[in-house]
Amino acid sequence: MTPSVDSRTVFAILIVSFIIIDVIRRLILNRQHRPLPPGPVPLPLLGSILSIGKEPWLTYTEWGTAYGDLIFVRILDQDVVVLNSQHVAEALLDKRSRIYSDRPYLATLKPFGWSGIFAFLGYNDEWRLRRRLFHQTFRPESAVKFRPMQIKRAREMIVNMIDDPQHYYSHFATFTSSTGMSTIYGYEPSSRDDPLVQVITKTVELGIAVMTPERAMLLKTFPFLLKLPDWCWGSSIKHDAQASTHHMNEMDNLPFQYVKQHMADNSFLDQSSMIAENLQRIEKQDEVSKPMLETALKDTAVTALIGAYETTSSILMFFTLAMVLYPDAQKRAQAEIDSVIGNDRLPTFNDRESLPYVDAVVRETLRWNPIGPLGVAHATSSDDVYDGYFIPKGAAVMINVWAITRNETRYPDACHFIPERFIDASGALTDDDPKQYAFGLGRRICPGRYSADASMWSAIVTMLATLDISYAKDDQGKVIDFTPKLTNGLIRHPITFPCSISARSHFRSELLDVL
Repeated sequence: MTPSVDSRTVFAILIVSFIIIDVIRRLILNRQHRPLPPGPVPLPLLGSILSIGKEPWLTYTEWGTAYGDLIFVRILDQDVVVLNSQHVAEALLDKRSRIYSDRPYLATLKPFGWSGIFAFLGYNDEWRLRRRLFHQTFRPESAVKFRPMQIKRAREMIVNMIDDPQHYYSHFATFTSSTGMSTIYGYEPSSRDDPLVQVITKTVELGIAVMTPERAMLLKTFPFLLKLPDWCWGSSIKHDAQASTHHMNEMDNLPFQYVKQHMADNSFLDQSSMIAENLQRIEKQDEVSKPMLETALKDTAVTALIGAYETTSSILMFFTLAMVLYPDAQKRAQAEIDSVIGNDRLPTFNDRESLPYVDAVVRETLRWNPIGPLGVAHATSSDDVYDGYFIPKGAAVMINVWAITRNETRYPDACHFIPERFIDASGALTDDDPKQYAFGLGRRICPGRYSADASMWSAIVTMLATLDISYAKDDQGKVIDFTPKLTNGLIRHPITFPCSISARSHFRSELLDVL
């Protein structure tokens, strides 16, 4: 008679087996005399996942003070290498880009409909094709042609903010999505409540929160979460994945079909966009290549749109928060604009070199609260050794941008918003520019950084020239104090907070119509 084995015994055997395998793996590495970078001692099976918390960049920064600029962390079965300084990040991601240009597998991509976002693709021919399509439109010399449109959109945003200041985040979202949709699709959304803008908002809100290695590793380890019945606790991730896929399909197809329809109607005679220009090139290709190129173009467009939407609107939220909390910085920037521009016109890109303090405000906004504190993780395509430490193939490699921005030697009083740190004794900008690390490094550096920088600057300088931003007051005239709360995920930004936004005393609405 065969003895019965209950489920608890089977479960215990599985756990013990995993622990033994993990111990053997580490013993093999040690015997090969290839020491891993220092880091916290991982728990069997779980690694350090219980210690990381909801804001892993804070934990990695704390561990960096104990272990150094290069640390090793185990999260479940994933090896993770964290780079806590710009020097180490450049040494690996720039100078050894051949090894560090891959992406780790994210188990959340396919279930949430994000597998076409080429920012997350591995370092392969699919990625190269999409990157090339992207680069044709957003390389520095091409991105310049979008500047008049970016200034125009910034001024449209000001009209909305003066008319309806309480919904400032919605106006930021409209600004960033409208600049992106004009550039990518030649589509001009309505100033408020545009249906395609709403699709973008829903898509990004659902997806961006789970596109992190930490969240993806949980789904990789427990894939059954996507198959739980609706009544079961924990099934919400399945519903979120279904909703995200639906919204992503809409975002993928609706604006693309808009372009194709308008091209067929000859409605784009005086307007160019990334999609229209590339569709004209695709028409000259053979029939076999066309479907592949169209798919790549759609993926590239959605990637560009999500990148433009989420990053710039998040930066503008942090800028607005800084102007409330640090009014002296706002006053100095406004004084510079008034002295250079005067009251008879608004700033344009021709004025940028004459407004160094405004640029310092932009730099400090990027540094003070980086929107992507861990960037997008890289992955090693082969084993490597750096500074005597072994970095295994397949490890996720993260740039801890937060740790770089909190280096007290480089940035004294790092938690405070101080634009002056980027101005030298002569009043000129220093060589230290957070864009050197905020947009990533190596071959996977953000290809849309030039256009993003222009959108960011045009919005900030126009807001400073036209608006006063301060603490909100209650009916009795008392300041409404608040503690900022932030979203979590791959990209972070402040949740809407109370503030007062009004037109400056000398502002005249007719200035918005002059370009």
